[in-house]
Amino acid sequence: MKETKAKFMTVGELAARLGTTVRTLQYYDRLGLLSPSAASEGGRRLYSEKDMVLLHQILSLKKLGFSLKEIGEQLIPLDSREQVAEVFLRQERELRREIARRTETLETIVRLREEVLQMETVDFEKIAAIIASLEENNDDYRMIKHFDEDIMAHFRTFDRPKSDRIHGAHRRLMDRAETLAAAGTPPEGAEGQAFAAEFWEMVQCFTGGDEKLLQRLLFMASQSGPLHSDRGPETDAFIGRALGTFFANEGMDPLHMRG
Repeated sequence: MKETKAKFMTVGELAARLGTTVRTLQYYDRLGLLSPSAASEGGRRLYSEKDMVLLHQILSLKKLGFSLKEIGEQLIPLDSREQVAEVFLRQERELRREIARRTETLETIVRLREEVLQMETVDFEKIAAIIASLEENNDDYRMIKHFDEDIMAHFRTFDRPKSDRIHGAHRRLMDRAETLAAAGTPPEGAEGQAFAAEFWEMVQCFTGGDEKLLQRLLFMASQSGPLHSDRGPETDAFIGRALGTFFANEGMDPLHMRG
């Protein structure tokens, strides 16, 4: 790539133009990342505008979290317009990935703050469990804030396979309930009752057949809906009616079982 007319800058001028320091440029020179393109008659080290583009490439990759070793391995030569364009394309892709990561982190922080504000007291065990659920991208963090000490103690006994199995079943059932509700499926019909039976099986798996624990969980659900998510009132109503019909058909009154 031919430069129009060679224009040179001293190390201080280049540092000032890109907001860095003379010491940084001298360090990059020692590492072989960026060396001056020329020298003045008096021996002053001079940088070209092409060098400035290369420095921009280095500084941008550094801001994105790359080490200087990684940067040295990834620098693209600037001998054609295609290569220069490739530099900016790569920076664009890295920036988009960074924006996605930051956006995800921001959303997690916002949700965590909202959940903490709904707690009656600061409970760091619950906050830690909510953070773990958020990191796993599941909706169970909405339930955890409602757990009392006994249910939290039971929750801690789950090994990873059982936890993943229950989380997976809960997500799948919530997706299914949302779909059935949106389609206008009668909760009292065959599909609604098949859903209710599977939902009830998931709840029993969570409690391990402990009737006292089951009653506490169902009581909390009746007060605050921790078994539901933010799928909307139609979905919650579908689940409630489906389970109500299921209990009636089975002759069950889970809230008043002997525990």
